[in-house]
Amino acid sequence: MSAGFQRARRPEQIEARRTAILAAARELLAARPVADISLRELSHRVGLAKSNVLRYFDSREAVFLEVLDSDWTAWLDELEKALGDPAPAESGFAREERVARTIATSLAEQRLLCELISSMAPVLERNISLDFARGFKRRAVANTERLGALVGVRIPELSPDAARHFALGVVVLVSGSWPYANPTATVAAAAAELGEQPDFAAGLGEGLTNLLAGLVARRR
Repeated sequence: MSAGFQRARRPEQIEARRTAILAAARELLAARPVADISLRELSHRVGLAKSNVLRYFDSREAVFLEVLDSDWTAWLDELEKALGDPAPAESGFAREERVARTIATSLAEQRLLCELISSMAPVLERNISLDFARGFKRRAVANTERLGALVGVRIPELSPDAARHFALGVVVLVSGSWPYANPTATVAAAAAELGEQPDFAAGLGEGLTNLLAGLVARRR
């Protein structure tokens, strides 16, 4: 980056630098998992010293959490379209299964989002300041509330608390099932010898269907 850009202090210049850092993070994440990307590598990619990157973000982890927040919000916009208009109740739990599998299929197409969700609690939330944590968690709660509301509109039998529980369940199931379905090459080879071929979308769809159907059944 030019010296002029590095000396920038106006709000729009600061925002431009933050945008450049986030863009560099996305470029790196397109090639490797978040655990393999260091702050030094991120700084080198964007053309700044590590100390300069840390002037705009608390830490390496804070950068990736910002990417997560952005992708989470964008995914909810796409999901709302994919879910379509609310439909009347059907026999059995056909409606619940359709909603759950739509969510699972949509998430399976969002590899970066799933990668970051699975890294959120065990890795990314471990090295951030209290102020950043407050802001991020507020946004995460808002995203979870929105997911619950999207499902609640389409499954009106759910109470607000049940819809919120389901939305949290989506996060928890993605956190566990994504790493399991995307193991290292060594583990994948060993699993293949045993006939195991995890299908992320199918497994997540089954888990979300059971969770959603169970929450509805408890209301009946």
